[in-house]
Amino acid sequence: MNQTNNYLKMDLLRFTTAGSVDDGKSTLIGRLFHDTKSIFEDQLDAIERSSKQKGDEHVNLALLTDGLRAEREQGITIDVAYRYFATPKRKFIIADTPGHIQYTRNMVTGASTANLALILVDARNGVIEQTKRHTFIADLLGIKHVAVCINKMDLVDYDQGAYEKILNQFTDFASRLENVTDLTFIPISALKGDNVVECSENMPWYKGAPLLYHLENVYVGSDFNHIDARFPVQWVIRPHSDKHHDFRGFGGRVAGGVFKKGDEVVVLPSGFTTKIKSILQSEKEVDEAFHPQSVTILLEDEIDVSRGDMLVKPNNQPNISQDLDARICWFSGTKKLTQGTKCLFRQTTKEAQVIVSSINYKVDVNSLRKNEEDLEFSMNDVGRVKLRVSQPIFYDTYRRNRNTGSFILVDPFTNETLAAGMLR
Repeated sequence: MNQTNNYLKMDLLRFTTAGSVDDGKSTLIGRLFHDTKSIFEDQLDAIERSSKQKGDEHVNLALLTDGLRAEREQGITIDVAYRYFATPKRKFIIADTPGHIQYTRNMVTGASTANLALILVDARNGVIEQTKRHTFIADLLGIKHVAVCINKMDLVDYDQGAYEKILNQFTDFASRLENVTDLTFIPISALKGDNVVECSENMPWYKGAPLLYHLENVYVGSDFNHIDARFPVQWVIRPHSDKHHDFRGFGGRVAGGVFKKGDEVVVLPSGFTTKIKSILQSEKEVDEAFHPQSVTILLEDEIDVSRGDMLVKPNNQPNISQDLDARICWFSGTKKLTQGTKCLFRQTTKEAQVIVSSINYKVDVNSLRKNEEDLEFSMNDVGRVKLRVSQPIFYDTYRRNRNTGSFILVDPFTNETLAAGMLR
């Protein structure tokens, strides 16, 4: 039981993997699983048999992660796959995202909840367009920690010069980005296991830690916003039972800051002020709640609160506006985005109608140049737009709070997700 408790209390790191096709993402994840003993023996036997049948020289660890049949046959990753493993120090959720240009939207989806981006670069090819594209998207999504794994070092004879050349190319590009503040470079061979879990004897010139040590120890606690208290109301809980006859609670997930019993809170948009009577987690009363906990909050006064409303502190309120400035990534392959496009706007628990009032520019993800001529968004395009929402939205900038600063645009007729956005 004690082990279970320790496990539940363990720190969680979410990271996304990105890199060009054939840079070895699936092999690297397979290697992490293999070397941390996170796979079952029968799985390993099946992979060994499959590798022999395909005529591979080594055990093909990529087969561990490429779950779709088409992925295995072509040796590429097509969809976002979430993998899960743990070491005695930390739990990990990996979003394994595709490398192809046409799957940019998949990477946006996978990276939207990540604390760290793991970007693979082929030691033979250096920093290419796809490397820049993936780094830009990680930056766009507010990921502060980037680990650059310079892979396939075994194919350049573990040459320090090849590693340093890529390090300089990448640092030069990253200097133009806004959010990436923590850059780490690790020379690895995913195939041979160099510097993945254990230090490599083939690269004595590298004085840093192997990848797993970095993942276990990177500090992400300060990435969360513990200052601005935000509680979007998801559900009004009124159980119709004799036991809880007068119970009226507000369920939801804390999107930022800390709420304590007795705190004074303001309900948006009504502006009514009251105090927190109690906070329940499951059915147990707790003294405080913070992100990312899901809780039920009971208030002292009987005031009207419904889904889509937000509880905040009186002296620390979010921006409130119907006119929004945002960066978006367009997901739809069937619809285009132009000025005047109408759709549904969903942010935290709020839903409203929205119209695209103007389009500022599209970004050429490879060169970071702004394109102000061609203002029609097709699938995977990224750029900046102005939106007019049918009712006031309570938000923080995405840089300040990824939960209250993000939204999606939805087709009101088909319910297709058209775009993901970040508020400026």
